[in-house]
Amino acid sequence: MMKKKLFGSLMVMAMMLLIACVNEKQNDTAKQAPVQQQEVESSAQPVIINENAPHDKNSEFIVVSKKDLRLTVYARSGNDTVALATYPVCMGKNKGQKQGKGDMRTPESPADKPFSITRIQDASTWKHDFGDGRGSILAYGHWFLRLDTPGHSGIGIHGSTNNENTVPGRASEGCVRLLDKDIIQLKEKYARVGMPVIIKAEDQGPLPFE
Repeated sequence: MMKKKLFGSLMVMAMMLLIACVNEKQNDTAKQAPVQQQEVESSAQPVIINENAPHDKNSEFIVVSKKDLRLTVYARSGNDTVALATYPVCMGKNKGQKQGKGDMRTPESPADKPFSITRIQDASTWKHDFGDGRGSILAYGHWFLRLDTPGHSGIGIHGSTNNENTVPGRASEGCVRLLDKDIIQLKEKYARVGMPVIIKAEDQGPLPFE
């Protein structure tokens, strides 16, 4: 009889421990979920980091990270380099260095030989047919920052009219897409003809000044 009671007591304790473990795991999952959702939501938001940092306007330059799907504006401030603002981007649909027209890849530049903005064009009426059945539609936001990308033409930084759900992501034909409101802010606050633009390789980590 004593053995049966002891066995019964042990079974009850085991069941209580099992239930406690399950509840703890569910609570941990519930606590983590909002954080993960917040990270997803924030990834699509522009971040003004330090736009009022004292710096030479002509020292501003852009770094685009394929790995992080972010465009960041930097500037020299004294002996330091400061980040002024960063925006989510959509890159070429296919990964890797651009080889030729139509390969859906975004060209990459070495840090010591960046691309540059050659023209700032009003693209508010520009249309494009993506071949997806929608026909020729507005597609570039208000501004097209045309880049000098040796060996490749037609590459730029622009908005994503009718394609804003692709930012951040990988869906462009090779250009760098921003949200429409972000391309307006980038142009008004920072962009200039001659501005250096570094586009990092897929697996490239932070540059020394980042």
